[in-house]
Amino acid sequence: MEFLEFLNESVTPYHTVAGLKALLSQPAAGGLKLWERGGALIAVRMPKSPCADSKFRIALAHTDFPALKITPNPDCRAAGIQTLHPEIYGSPIYASWLDRDLGYAGILAYEACGKVETRVFRGGRLVRIPQLAVHMNRGVNQDGLKVNPQTDLNALWTSREGAKFVDALKKELPEGAELLDFDVQLFDAQPAHLGGLDDEWIYSGRLDNLSSCHAIATALACAPVPEKDFLVAAFFNNEEVGSETREGAAGNFLKSVLEEVAPDVDRNAVLSSSLALSIDMAHAEHPNFTQKHDQNHAPILGEGVVLKINSQKRYASDVFSNAQFKLLCKRAGVPYQTFVMRNDMPCGSTVGPAVSASLGIPTVDIGEPMLSMHSIREMTSVKDHGSMIKLVSGFFSL
Repeated sequence: MEFLEFLNESVTPYHTVAGLKALLSQPAAGGLKLWERGGALIAVRMPKSPCADSKFRIALAHTDFPALKITPNPDCRAAGIQTLHPEIYGSPIYASWLDRDLGYAGILAYEACGKVETRVFRGGRLVRIPQLAVHMNRGVNQDGLKVNPQTDLNALWTSREGAKFVDALKKELPEGAELLDFDVQLFDAQPAHLGGLDDEWIYSGRLDNLSSCHAIATALACAPVPEKDFLVAAFFNNEEVGSETREGAAGNFLKSVLEEVAPDVDRNAVLSSSLALSIDMAHAEHPNFTQKHDQNHAPILGEGVVLKINSQKRYASDVFSNAQFKLLCKRAGVPYQTFVMRNDMPCGSTVGPAVSASLGIPTVDIGEPMLSMHSIREMTSVKDHGSMIKLVSGFFSL
């Protein structure tokens, strides 16, 4: 399954961008323009005849995911072991990172011939964060596991005394290059798999939000050249930490690209009559914790794409964009469900509100239902992923 390969390769935002570029460079995807900014990517399929009636059809997602990032000076030693100290990125479920096979990967910045160059890499060794034995934490099953992110998440790297992580990174560089800086994170090294009696589910790390990235790229790669509309796929970085970066949805990346591709149109008028699909994962109802959902708005795995609504505007969906989404589903023959967070629980957000507010474009927040969101190992439905690809394909083929 090509989707599983994409999941296995996309272990950091930089690797995700590389995977998206590969999907979008397939023969059927000819004619696309690409813009890359660090761990973010924007792709545009230009229309044959842009005019005053042209619109933007934009699909949004993000390339990042909760992670443990290796600190600039990570090396520690205790109990005869060299450990690596991480910094928390986003809001991972700490306990899910324990007793897992962890890889490390990222991007290296180095000096070569007096210039700064970069290289995306994936390390060839595994590390681990072992739990404390139950014999030394007798109440763990009754009281619950409590993880201190400062002291309990150091990764066991090697027993070799005096080993420095930066020296391992230097071996990834071309001969004679000098390492200047790095952005390296840990990731779940277990490959993605299908599961369930009928292989109806997908088990993998990073489903939030690689599922959306893959669905958008797959749909755009196969979309026909439009007559007058601009087809846009925007894959932002740093959503998990607020999006206010040069690679994030609150930055100027998308706005600058739209200004470049459509310099002769009234962008304000065009955008106000266009539509953006903000595609991020949605909370499926958990069979062991059904009380955590509003029972009239509890999406089920395998039952269709989720429309996400929040009156506090944590999602960008409104009555106008919701109606367009429902019409899209009808035309594409795709089922949909509706999610509303309980009033006594805080609601997460997406890239949708930032893009909608900055561009003035009607935006609807949607996603595939999933379980274990922000765990190192997540779960979604094969059927729903197919529905999302079908929906976005229909959106790009209007």
